[in-house]
Amino acid sequence: MRVFLRLSLMASFLLLSSCGAYFNQKFDQSPARVGEYSKSTTKLLDLPEASAPVEVAVYNFSDQTGQFKAIEGGSTFSTAVTQGGTTILIKALEDSGWFRPIERENLSNLSTERNIIRNTKQEYIKNLNPNEPPLPPLLYAGLILEGGIVSYDTNIVTGGLGVRYFGVGGSAKYRQDRITVYLRAVSTSNGEILKTVYVSKTILSQALDASFFRFVKFQRLLEAETGITQNEPVQIAVKDAIERAVHDLIMEGIIDKYWGAKEGNEVNEQLVTNYLKEKELEQGQGLYNRLYVENTSKTHITLSGGVNLIDGDLTPQKPGFMNKLSIEQQLAGKFTLGLSGSVFQLNNGDSYSNIMGSVDLNARIFLLPKDDFGPYIFGGPGMVVDLIDHPDDGLGFGMTFPKLQYGVGLQYKFSPKLSFTAFAEHNILLNDNIDFIDQGRRNDFYYNFGFGLRYGLNFKSKKKKLKQENN
Repeated sequence: MRVFLRLSLMASFLLLSSCGAYFNQKFDQSPARVGEYSKSTTKLLDLPEASAPVEVAVYNFSDQTGQFKAIEGGSTFSTAVTQGGTTILIKALEDSGWFRPIERENLSNLSTERNIIRNTKQEYIKNLNPNEPPLPPLLYAGLILEGGIVSYDTNIVTGGLGVRYFGVGGSAKYRQDRITVYLRAVSTSNGEILKTVYVSKTILSQALDASFFRFVKFQRLLEAETGITQNEPVQIAVKDAIERAVHDLIMEGIIDKYWGAKEGNEVNEQLVTNYLKEKELEQGQGLYNRLYVENTSKTHITLSGGVNLIDGDLTPQKPGFMNKLSIEQQLAGKFTLGLSGSVFQLNNGDSYSNIMGSVDLNARIFLLPKDDFGPYIFGGPGMVVDLIDHPDDGLGFGMTFPKLQYGVGLQYKFSPKLSFTAFAEHNILLNDNIDFIDQGRRNDFYYNFGFGLRYGLNFKSKKKKLKQENN
């Protein structure tokens, strides 16, 4: 019964975690269907009508990576990305409604067919109808669109998670690839490159599996396994990147007044405003969709609060309060040097309780200084000061205890000036007297756990202010 329950739980977990794939499995042939939209298709279809569509020619927009599809133990002779980039680009230009694509990829085929038509008219139709009109001229383009797929990076992010217990287990794996395209518009009148846009798109692959391996009875082994893998189609990723490049090229052309919407300036301004907001947000992101927030201040103050926990010679160990005020100066991109003062309570219940203060000098290293969320480490020397008189113990206000401290923390930036911080700190005393008992082989120490707000200060001299005002 227990085995049946475990198998049921395992099957339920798999069905719920990947139900989309399980309930969409196909066991028969499917008819042809219209191709799927990508994430950027709706951006093109939702564009307003252009005032005058521009004739464009695309000679070649192909794979410039030269990469072959990678497999375990080598590669195949199949290319890593589609070779039909020109076809996808022409379809995107047509969907936008802002361009009139002209056939140039297979111009020799078009010329051959026109020659056949011309010769046929001359030899046969002219004799029957002398007034037969000549073949109309070919359209010529005001712009040539160039570029291509310039990179296909595999395994830029890989990871997974798995667990197994008494023969029952499962795992999940994921991988991200990335494709990059460049698209540029060239004027046919003078050869000037008017605009170049650059777009990248990640490609996600996921795998889930689960297995069961147990002896249910003597010489009776039960084994079961299941799994599923889902890969984002590379062709859809290429389509998405090219369509986004066409959309961005249209927006950049509106900014430089190369073309515009039929409705006029008001619609153009709205399109540009929305585009620039989106562009600013995306340009603030780095690789792996990390959001960058640049610091605008060199000096910061931090107000923190939290919990203190002593680990000395007495019990019980109970939490006490902790408040801290810090000021720090940025020395380099990742490094700051700061001075902090704190007031905290050492609490051993009825055995010992005291209010202390400390002054700490810390060097801090931000491991991801430009990211909106990232870790940091810090450490340095400090001094603890007793803030309470103890006449019964013959001890007085102002006793000092040297120490060293180090810790780790996390920072989340709300804005270039304001951040939220959370940290854990280990304080190692250089003597064993902070709880007024000297016993054991190790010195006393305590922990601080807290969170706070960090704010950047800007100090500008009067000369700089006057210079900026004059400019």
